[in-house]
Parts: sequence; C-alpha cells; structure tokens
Amino acid sequence: MSAPPIFRLVDERRVSVVRDPAAAWRVFDADPVGSCMVAARVADHGGVEPSAIGGELWTRRGADESLCYAGGNLIPLRGAAADLNAFADKAMSMSRRCSSLVGRAELVLPMWQRLESGWGPARDVRDRQPLMALRSMPTCPMDSAVRQVQPDELDAYLVAAVDMFIGEVGVDPRLGDGGRGYRRRVSNLIAAGRAWARFEHGEVVFKAEVGAQSPAVSQIQGVWVHPERRGQGLGSAGTAMLAAVIVGTGRIASLYVNDFNTVARATYQRIGFTEVGTFATVLLD
Repeated sequence: MSAPPIFRLVDERRVSVVRDPAAAWRVFDADPVGSCMVAARVADHGGVEPSAIGGELWTRRGADESLCYAGGNLIPLRGAAADLNAFADKAMSMSRRCSSLVGRAELVLPMWQRLESGWGPARDVRDRQPLMALRSMPTCPMDSAVRQVQPDELDAYLVAAVDMFIGEVGVDPRLGDGGRGYRRRVSNLIAAGRAWARFEHGEVVFKAEVGAQSPAVSQIQGVWVHPERRGQGLGSAGTAMLAAVIVGTGRIASLYVNDFNTVARATYQRIGFTEVGTFATVLLD
C-alpha cells in the first residue's frame, strides 16, 4: 500500500471531468504536437466519454485553463502549479491505474514531484526527451523498401517489436500473460496500417510505428534497427520513408527521444526533424 502523502492535499473535489469535446479540442489545437496522444483518442472515438477514450479528461478551472488525461497513462496537457497539484491529489485519491506519466516536461515533472510522496519511487524518470517535429518532406534519402507490415507477417514483426520494447523500456512485454496482450496490441497496429518495416529474407531489419495519430499529427514510435545492421543508414532512411508518408497525408510527423541517445537525435536531425519542446516520461512499476 502506498504511504500517505506528507503534505496537505489540495481539495481534489474541485477537479471535474470534461464533458465538452469542443473545450478539449481548443487545447489540442493550440498544441497539436504535444497533445497528439490524447487528441488521437478523442478523434478515434468522436468524443470525450471516459468509457470510449479509456480514461477521464480532468480539469480544475475549465479546460482552457487546465487539462489532464487520466487513464493507462497520466498526461497533463495544461495547468498552473495549483492545477497540477490538484490533478496529482486526485490521482492519489483512487487506486492507481496508470503505468506512466508522459507529456511536456514542464507539466510532468512538477506533477510527479507531488505524486512521488504518495506513490513511492519511479522505476525510471526520463526528465529530458526532446520533442521533435517535421512539417515538410525529409532532407535525407528514403528507403523505398520500407512498407506497411501485413497481418501474416505478425510473428516475424513481433521478434523485432519485443527486442525494441525490452531495449527501450527495460521490461519484457510478454511477462504476466505470456505475451497475449502485447501480441494483440501489435496485431491491432498492423491491422490499422500503422506498423512499418523493411524485411530481408523474412526477417525485420528496420521497424517503426505510428503510435498515435490525430487529425493533425502522427507520432512515430518504436524505431528499431537489427543489431547486426546498425550504422548502415537503415534507421535514417527508414524513418524518413515513414515521415514522408505522414507528411504526404497533410499531418505533422513527430516523435520524442531520450536526450542521451545522441545517435538517434542526430539521425532525426538529418531527416529534417527540429526540436519543438521537451517531453518527460516517468515509468512506474
């Protein structure tokens, strides 16, 4: 059981659930890249009903002033210090269901400072993750062999997806249920046409996914190159190909990357991505 917080709680009863989609969209439209993950859920389901979007949109003084998505992730989108404290207190007043906090660093880190006293230490805090965006065609060569993964290629793709997940998150996604949940998630990405790869002799040597897609932005995630093929330009050319497809649909291509991953950052800069902010991620056990 989590220890009680050592500070006086803000009145979390002042936190309410947003019911007006238009109010949420004003926030999304003001920061399309930073809000992509939440905007994608609302767009996919046509509204803000919690049962549809897998969580609640919280506000304290109206969505134009403060907004936070609370579901499998906690994603603060807007708010002053008192709002972030209230959101943290609201989260601590109920059973924890989220596995991480993610979003703009200036919102996530103060909120986590409040939450840590009640939830205990994080498994990992990634406090500086450059948020990058590309609005025009890539400036480097593209790999025309990178294509959408087909449903009958799921097993081959899963090998790469699992290796990427373990390397990035530090946890095997097959733990707990033998991999059924992760397999289903990857299968859904493939069915939606959002998993892309280069295959050689039936093996994935490059992969990337569109993890979230709003009307304005497609967020790239899960970029991976086979260990034996790294340093050969597959990462830049493959990511450039996917980014070009995204830009061709009229959307912004975006991604975020750990600041210590200098190789990946240089790769994305060669493609033409520019930094538009800083994300932070807090991974919880």
